[in-house]
Amino acid sequence: MHDHNRRVWDEMVRDRQRFTRPARDEDFVDPLKTIDGLGWLGASIHGQRVLCLAAGGGKHGPLYAAAGAAVTVVDISPGMLELDREVAKERRLELQTVEASMDDLTCFAAGTFDLVVQPVSTCYVPQIGPVYREVSRITKPGGLYISQHKTPQSLQCDATAAAKGYELTEPYYRTGPLPPVVGSRHREEGTLEYLHRWEEILGLLCRAGFVLEDLVEPAHAKADAAPGSWEHRSQFVAPYVRLKARRVGGATSSATTSKLWLPS
Repeated sequence: MHDHNRRVWDEMVRDRQRFTRPARDEDFVDPLKTIDGLGWLGASIHGQRVLCLAAGGGKHGPLYAAAGAAVTVVDISPGMLELDREVAKERRLELQTVEASMDDLTCFAAGTFDLVVQPVSTCYVPQIGPVYREVSRITKPGGLYISQHKTPQSLQCDATAAAKGYELTEPYYRTGPLPPVVGSRHREEGTLEYLHRWEEILGLLCRAGFVLEDLVEPAHAKADAAPGSWEHRSQFVAPYVRLKARRVGGATSSATTSKLWLPS
């Protein structure tokens, strides 16, 4: 799974596909506003230790660095990390890049980061629990974990409009990767993707030592959109959610929860 998705994302970089396009000049005019339109990060992140997890591609890492953070970018794809290095060099920014999988962050010590930011990417691993446990371990008590996840309903729904909307074509309780797709905007062609249920997305996050502070469904729906388009489909199902979670500080009396804080 890891080798397969690494290869596919490297190919996407070579083909200059979407999600492999670096941040634009206008994004750097006010980088903090660009990365934090919701105001979750406060007035400044200057000096904070930030991990951009599974976030290569020359966008997230350089923007957080431009906002004054000490940034490390982790990605499974060497090609995506190279884009970060290119943008950093061009804009005279400092950041570190590490090739690793989101579910194995043993290269970092416990409590290393003040903030972990993860764009939509947990769909590329079979189990979301190990990701949360690793993030919990490397986030300092009181630190933030801001992540985005494809909704299970979006991964269940067909991309083609039916008579009354979009049909659920995939079971909610399923194992193994989702079927391949071609020409889909809600999935990435060629990758292995996995559906995670709400119990896993939210429940396992809490059990890993985080408290959920906010949840947002970014709006992409348009009333006059053509059937079958991204905007039309988004009228019926939210494509992804954005979560703000805070790492609980101190020890817990629950032995089971304590174990969840350890790397898998």
